[in-house]
Amino acid sequence: MTGPLNGVRVIEIGTLIAAPFAARLMGEFGAEVIKIESMGQGDPLRKWRKLHEGTSLWWYLQSRNKKSLSLNLKSPEGIEIVKRLAESADLLIENLRPGALEKLGLGWDVLHALNPKLTLVRISGYGQSGPYRDRPGFGAIGEAMGGIRYTTGTPGSPPARVGVSLGDSLASMHAVMGALMSLLRVKTGQGNGQIVDVSLVESVFNVMESLVPEYDMLGHVRERTGGALPGIAPSNTYPTADGAFVVIAGNSDPIFKRLMHTIDRPDLAEAPELAQNDGRAAQSGMLDAVISAWSSSLPIDDVLGALEQAEVPAGRIYNVADIVADSHYQAREMILDAQLPGGANVKMPGIVPKLSETPGSVNWQGPALGQHTDSVLSDLGLTAADIAQLKTEGVVQ
Repeated sequence: MTGPLNGVRVIEIGTLIAAPFAARLMGEFGAEVIKIESMGQGDPLRKWRKLHEGTSLWWYLQSRNKKSLSLNLKSPEGIEIVKRLAESADLLIENLRPGALEKLGLGWDVLHALNPKLTLVRISGYGQSGPYRDRPGFGAIGEAMGGIRYTTGTPGSPPARVGVSLGDSLASMHAVMGALMSLLRVKTGQGNGQIVDVSLVESVFNVMESLVPEYDMLGHVRERTGGALPGIAPSNTYPTADGAFVVIAGNSDPIFKRLMHTIDRPDLAEAPELAQNDGRAAQSGMLDAVISAWSSSLPIDDVLGALEQAEVPAGRIYNVADIVADSHYQAREMILDAQLPGGANVKMPGIVPKLSETPGSVNWQGPALGQHTDSVLSDLGLTAADIAQLKTEGVVQ
């Protein structure tokens, strides 16, 4: 393994999305990630979404660069193995219900006594405290209670889902951010490990911009606005003559003027009441109608060409086929070629962010269940006979 996190050991006790995505991000930048999976079926993500020869394609992406240790956490011997791993680990990431880790005998007091430098990253629906802490919480609930579902969709329609598991992904990124902050503190000798408490609800709420002060000071409740950017104009989704859609963001003062000249409306470009955003926001409906009339008269390529020449930010709304075929994605190595067990070739997303000196990498796709059980246990000092005995006793697989 190479990368800026080379030498960092991460234990993952998690399923599906939030904790596994956080650990995946660390593994892509060099951390050794040991994923502890239940015996038998392993992480349910192995069977989610579209399957290839019985295994989820999402699994191969979500678990790349990870080692799979299949372990019976209901056995005392299995818990002892986790403790031994924790003694040499830098991070333990989990997304169990609050209190579940304690019931296993792996609470913070135990882990901190074993390894004071260990950071425990805990991802849950509502956080480790508060009146809702014991409620089950998935990413969808985080999106609902965090505020983003209410503001997503078209006016007059029920709130819409964004299209991906955004709540889980935002929690994962906050978890990585908190983990690296704690890790930096430990590695620079400023202190020991700590608990990083990440809530799905709070992770969504954290990206909700000025929602709270707008409500508190003005009594304003932000509503669904479709493709428009509320209070900022013009910025919306517009149709083209060939049935495509383009997002145009002409919302800074000089860009607005260039946009209006491009669509042959110099009168609006020079109108004093439209010179700044507050005036444009008050007439956003009129501006959207004017821009739509222009965009719908031209095919998408002509629209984009004219706006690019005028230096007006604009972009075609992509589906996945557009993304995979796009030359910029390819030039940025955001579409990687991978090989699955059995030899099938498949395209996978590349790595974000791009680091100039210590870039991330993909070394292998998601492993088979228990693929690294023997090697992980051997690294702990167990002999082949010890490992065989643990398998016979149903402790590992």
